[in-house]
Amino acid sequence: MSGALVASDLDRTLIYSERALALDGPDRAAPRLLCVEVLDGRPLSYLTERAAALLTELGRAAGFVPATTRTVEQYRRVNLPGPQPTYAICANGGQLLVHGEPDPDWRREITARIAAGAAPTEEVVRQLALRADPEWTRKRRVADELFAYLVVERDRLPDGWLAELTGWCAERGWRVSLQGRKVYAVPQPLCKSAALAEVVHRSGAGTVLAAGDSLLDADLLLAADAAWHPGHGELADCGWTAPGVTALAEVGVAAGEEIVRRFHAAAAAG
Repeated sequence: MSGALVASDLDRTLIYSERALALDGPDRAAPRLLCVEVLDGRPLSYLTERAAALLTELGRAAGFVPATTRTVEQYRRVNLPGPQPTYAICANGGQLLVHGEPDPDWRREITARIAAGAAPTEEVVRQLALRADPEWTRKRRVADELFAYLVVERDRLPDGWLAELTGWCAERGWRVSLQGRKVYAVPQPLCKSAALAEVVHRSGAGTVLAAGDSLLDADLLLAADAAWHPGHGELADCGWTAPGVTALAEVGVAAGEEIVRRFHAAAAAG
């Protein structure tokens, strides 16, 4: 592959839950939506029909690599339009799927990097359990034995709680990200850009394009030749900027469509 490679986060970047659609205009002006994820028989995630058409065209013209914090099981629920991606990055870089199957060599490599550069997962999980007040914590989860997260009532988080957790984790080689109702704690060596570098090495890709909305996507965007983030999310909220990264004005599912449009134009141009 000598052409463009497109690596994109999924949730709140390309696909959107009902609560994240941000359909704030008149009902008659709302875009037609395509459901791309179902859970327990209920529709869960969407993109616009126009975004779906562009994504299908993009998948035929460039190497498209989903890059998500979802586990492999969660990723497999998503039925994106277009060709099946040759590569997909799951678990924030902890799993590299090749033709839909996890690559064991990559898993061994990233596991060794985490062991060398961050405190054990068990230590962080214990600390999260101590800090997670059941009054506002709905779930505690460990994802693929790689990282941990809480599902919380975001508006009930105590003042300073997130900053204190962030500082505690940073001292142990971990980072924290608040995305919607989820508080993620992720070891520093576990990152999407590391898996992306492996994909670029294997595929021989030329230009790399990327998109994402959260602090866990920042390294992915920095690793690309050109990148975009929507007008919502952690990166937008904290005013994060970097050379080669464009902050879009669009929010919600309209941002997802605009991101695919930018991908399509950039891939076609170069």
